[in-house]
Amino acid sequence: MGVGRFVYTPVLPLMQTQAGLSASAGAHLATANYAGYLGGALAGTLIPGLVRSPAALRASLVALTGSLAAMPVTHGTTVWLGLRLVAGVASALVFVIAVTSVLGVLRGHPAHLPGWAFGGVGAGIAASGLLVLGLSPVADWRAVWWASAALTALLAGAAWRLRLELPATPASTAPAVPVTLPVSAVSAVSAASVAEGAGRPTTTRRRRRWFAVLLASYTLEGTGYIVAGTFLVAAVAQTSPGWVGSGAWVLVGLAAVPSAALWTRLGRRRPLHDLLLAALVVQAVGIALPALVSGVAAALLSAVLFGATFIGISTLALATGAWLQVHRSVGLLTAGYSVGQILGPLAVTPLLRDGYRPALLLAAAVVLTSAAAAAALRVGLRHPTAATRTRRRPTPRQPATNQGDA
Repeated sequence: MGVGRFVYTPVLPLMQTQAGLSASAGAHLATANYAGYLGGALAGTLIPGLVRSPAALRASLVALTGSLAAMPVTHGTTVWLGLRLVAGVASALVFVIAVTSVLGVLRGHPAHLPGWAFGGVGAGIAASGLLVLGLSPVADWRAVWWASAALTALLAGAAWRLRLELPATPASTAPAVPVTLPVSAVSAVSAASVAEGAGRPTTTRRRRRWFAVLLASYTLEGTGYIVAGTFLVAAVAQTSPGWVGSGAWVLVGLAAVPSAALWTRLGRRRPLHDLLLAALVVQAVGIALPALVSGVAAALLSAVLFGATFIGISTLALATGAWLQVHRSVGLLTAGYSVGQILGPLAVTPLLRDGYRPALLLAAAVVLTSAAAAAALRVGLRHPTAATRTRRRPTPRQPATNQGDA
């Protein structure tokens, strides 16, 4: 799924220079993929049988591989839109099924272990960057798509007999599954300790009010993050040597591999909204850096900051929603984030005629606005005192899970 969904980012500059793809058409292809991903995620939520179906998993793996292999067969933007839509649907279903299986199989294990499993998405991002890095000097954009299809087929073969087992969580938590990268926040939603947090608003009205702030923050994050997730390589390639763009994407993936587990561990020590604010500010800096500072060092640092935060922000936002105890919080947050992802590329399309720098700056501003909403959340939710901590009352941090990670 990491290769199938994210290889488009490093191959985009090649398609622009070799296949005549315009910047606006590139944004539309990205939007088609994100819309397909939302559709596949909703299907996985509304049709529970899909998450326990080996046939659905295998059909999705085949469709994902086929959509990549078909990209170089045509030069038609309309066909490309359809193929990226199919890739989005298929990758979402693969992720829905895989995350459900992982949480079921690892039931009773520490909560950071699912985070390491989902690091596979980061590994796929890194692999897609390596493909472009290795092939672009000797082959064209078609070869990259075919190579990505071959790698996806190889990985699909390894995943063909994935053990499907449902997690021992209440049915009401089902909407947690289809988020982009839920990691341990998914399993944390059903934890009994969520109901005990110190500092949480005591009235339903106040909880809903602060949840609305969280929803606004997470929707804005989806809008800003996806602009960098789509155009970061193309932006870096405009001002840096040829290898730097793909190399930066490799670093994004490598930084993402351990980030889920690391943010989960941090969430056991610090309040969730503190970490959410910090992660958003760091990500905004990472997105703005290549637009403000030219050079290889800035591009690579940007990649590390971006890769290390986008998984953690999803984890922290979803866990905060669960801590606030708002009905269907994870489903609502997922919907807002997904809509933000669809809107992001469309919002910056008018700016792309002047290059990618204005788009990245706008994306960074949007993420900073998301951080401002998170800061309001942090101020509005009182922190437990030192005495409260001494009494070991739960704080608004990563909830303990029912998987033995108390």
